Amino acid sequence: MGAPLRSRAIAGSEGAATRRGGSRLVLFPAAIFALLVGPVAAGLLGAALPAFGYLPVIGAERLSLAPFEALFAMPGIWRSSLISLAAGLGTTFVAFLIVAAFIAGWHGTRLFRRLARLVSPLLAVPHAAAAFGLAFLIAPSGLLLRAVSPWPSGFERPPDWLIVHDTAGLAMMAGLIVKEIPFLFLMALAALPQAEAVPRLKAARALGYGRMAGFAFAVLPALYRQLRLPVFAVIAYASSVVDVALILGPTLPAPLAVRILEWQADPDLSLRSVAAAGALLQLAVTGAAILLWLALERLLAGLAMAAMAAGWRFRADEPLRCLAAAAMGLAVFLVLAGIAALALWSVAGLWTFPNLLPAGFTLSAWSRLGEALAVPLANALLIAALSSALAVALALGALEYEVRAGVTPTVRALVALYLPLLVPQIAFLFGLDILFIALRLDGRLVAVVLSHLVFVFPYVLLSLADPWRAFDPRYRQMATGLGRSADAFFWRVRLPMLARPVLTAAAIGFAVSIALYLPTILIGAGRWPTVTTEAVALSAGGDPRAIGATALLQALLPFIGFALAGLLPALLFRRRAAMRAVA
Repeated sequence: MGAPLRSRAIAGSEGAATRRGGSRLVLFPAAIFALLVGPVAAGLLGAALPAFGYLPVIGAERLSLAPFEALFAMPGIWRSSLISLAAGLGTTFVAFLIVAAFIAGWHGTRLFRRLARLVSPLLAVPHAAAAFGLAFLIAPSGLLLRAVSPWPSGFERPPDWLIVHDTAGLAMMAGLIVKEIPFLFLMALAALPQAEAVPRLKAARALGYGRMAGFAFAVLPALYRQLRLPVFAVIAYASSVVDVALILGPTLPAPLAVRILEWQADPDLSLRSVAAAGALLQLAVTGAAILLWLALERLLAGLAMAAMAAGWRFRADEPLRCLAAAAMGLAVFLVLAGIAALALWSVAGLWTFPNLLPAGFTLSAWSRLGEALAVPLANALLIAALSSALAVALALGALEYEVRAGVTPTVRALVALYLPLLVPQIAFLFGLDILFIALRLDGRLVAVVLSHLVFVFPYVLLSLADPWRAFDPRYRQMATGLGRSADAFFWRVRLPMLARPVLTAAAIGFAVSIALYLPTILIGAGRWPTVTTEAVALSAGGDPRAIGATALLQALLPFIGFALAGLLPALLFRRRAAMRAVA
C-alpha cells in the first residue's frame, strides 16, 4: 500500500505545482496574442482611416473616397497590381511544386539526406543577399554569361538583354523561388512525421503506384494540411515583397508594394492618403492571390481524384524524379553561387567582360565601406539581439505555461501565430507607422525593436515548440518526487538540457531580424540604418564592389549567429560529457 500512496501523493503534489506554475504564467499567452494581433489590427485601422480620407495631420478630417480615386488614376496601377498578384501565385506554385516533387521522388534516399543538409542553411541567407547574388549571376555581364563566353557561341561584350528588372518580373520571381524553396522544404520535413509518410508510401507501392504517384495520392493530402498556413505565408510575402522587388523587380511600373513605399516617402504629404489606399489595395491583391490558390487546390484535387478513379499508376516516373532533383539542385546552386559571386565582387580589382575572374584582387571596397558600415552594422546587431532575446523569452514563457497548465494549442492560436506572416507587411506597417507617429514613438529604438519582434516571434516559437513539447516528462516527475518546484525544474533541468534548441531558435530569430527591411525603413523613419537597408539602397547606385561587400556582410551575419548557437552549449557543458551529448 505504501508505494501506491506515495505515487499518488507525488502525482497530487506535481499537479498542484503545475497548476500554480501555470497560473503565474497565464499572462504570457495574453501578451503574445496582443503582440501578434494588436499591431496587425492597429496597423490595418491606421491604414484604413487615411485611405478613406481621414488624416488630420494634413487637414483631412472628413471621410471620402478621394484617396482611392487618386490611387486608381495613377499610371500603371493595374499593371503593378497584376505583377504583385502573379509574383504571389507564380512564386508559391513553382516553389511548392519543386519541393513536393523532390520529396515525392527522393524521400528516404541518400540524395534526399544530402540535399536536406545543404538546403537547411540556405534558410538563413537573407532575401536581399540572395537577390543580389542572383543578379550578379544572371545579369548580361554576370558570371553565367562570362562562363560561356570563351565558347564559339559566347559573347565579346554584354548583350543588350533586359534580364534584371524585366517588365514581367520573372527575375524577381526567380529570386523569390530560390529563397522560398528552403522555407517550404523545412516546413515539410517537420510535418512529414505527422503525415505518416513511410507507412502510407509502403501501402501505395504495394498497390502498384509509382514512387511519385504514391506520394501524391497517399501522403501529399495529409502533408498539405500541415503546410497550408506556411504556403499562405509565402503567397503573402511574395505578393508584397519590397527589398527583392527593388533589387530584381520591374521599375516601369514597379510592383504595388514598392510604389506604396515611394508614395509614403514622398515629400508631398497628400500622397500619404494615396499610400494608405494602396496598402488596402495590396491587402486585396494578396487576398485575391490566396483565393485563387484555394481554387487551384480544388482543381488539382479533382484531377487527382479522377486519375485515381481511372486507375492510373504512373510507374514510369524516372524522368520526373530526375527533373525534380535537378530543380532542387539548381535552387541550391543559384544561392551558393550567388554568395560566391558576392564574395568575388567584394574583392575584385579590374574585371572586364568577358573574363571569368578579375585581373586582380583588392580590399579597397572593404576599406572604403568600413567606416560607412560601422553604424549600420552596430544597429543591425543591436536590433536583432534585442528582438530575438525578447522573442525567446516570450516563447519560453508561453511553452512553459502550455506544459504546466496542460493545454494544447488551438487552431485559433496557430492562425494568430501566422497572422503577421499572412497579412502583407506594407498593408499594416503603414498604418502602424501612423500610430507610432501619433504616439511620438516613430524613429525610436523601442518602436523598431517591437516591429521586428512581431515578425521574429512566430519563427522563434515554431522552431522551439517541437523540442520543448517532446521533452521527456519523466524528468519532471523525478524532480517533483525529489521535492523540487516547477520553477527549479525549469531553470536547473529543462532549460539546460534544451540549451541547443533554445540557442538555435534565438539564432533563427536573429537571422529573421537581420533580413527585415520594410519594418526598419518605415518604423525607423530612416534613423536606424542597418546592413540590410544599406545594401538595398546601394542597388540604385550600380557599384558592384560596394554591393558585393555589403550584401556579403549581410549574408554572413546570420551564420555567425548559428555558429554561436552551436558553440555555446559545447563551452557551457565542456566538463559534462552527458550534457554535451544532450545539448
